[in-house]
Amino acid sequence: MNILILEDEIPAYKKLINYLSDTFGEEYTHDLARTNSDGKEFLSKNKYDFILSDIQLLDGISFDLFDEVDINCPIIFCSAHNEYLFKAFNTNGIAYILKPYTKSDFIKAIEKYQSLFKQGNYNELNSDTLSNLKSALQEENTPYKKRFVIKKTKGIQLLNVTDISLIVASGDFCIATDFKGKRHNISQTLGNIFQQLNPTKFFKINRSEIINIESIENIESHFKNRLLITLKGVKEKPMTSSSTTSDFRKWLES
Repeated sequence: MNILILEDEIPAYKKLINYLSDTFGEEYTHDLARTNSDGKEFLSKNKYDFILSDIQLLDGISFDLFDEVDINCPIIFCSAHNEYLFKAFNTNGIAYILKPYTKSDFIKAIEKYQSLFKQGNYNELNSDTLSNLKSALQEENTPYKKRFVIKKTKGIQLLNVTDISLIVASGDFCIATDFKGKRHNISQTLGNIFQQLNPTKFFKINRSEIINIESIENIESHFKNRLLITLKGVKEKPMTSSSTTSDFRKWLES
């Protein structure tokens, strides 16, 4: 088994080597590239069973390398970027390990690779997917709100924005419902919250409700040019107002 490791941090590289040795023993060989240029040279001369890749290398992001060179093997991404980025994956990047990862995390990723590789159940990397990944990476690095601090009776809880399905105004505060149906009070007005959210992901469908595009399960027509929306974790179906329906349709396709 031959493996290409794209990793600019030596401690992280040594960690991967230890896990690979524990998992495969002496039944593997590997090359290390700390830059895209070195990775391009290795890929032009060698074939690999899979690639272990960080996203940020010394001379740029590895997505640029994959955009330039045809990749015909699965990729396991090892990155400190949060899970929001990896929702954009629909590639032969069949797994990712979120830093700081454990040996158990590594083994799960390898097992997934082995299972899918035997079945041939992964898609080839393509330019459209790379564009989505780059866009997701750019969005992740923007100053949009990533999480809210929620005060509970037992202490403080963090609510990731990506887990929110619906936000409803309730006087001087708002109630956010997550994908699991749990409700959380946010001590801000709806207008203030909306200004902090990524407009490609969240839409204010009426005066009192904001929805997350990732939570939409179904949309059905209603009277007076309104739409009923089924959301993950939300029993009631929020409704667009007559004045927002047209913009909402355009937003869905943008």
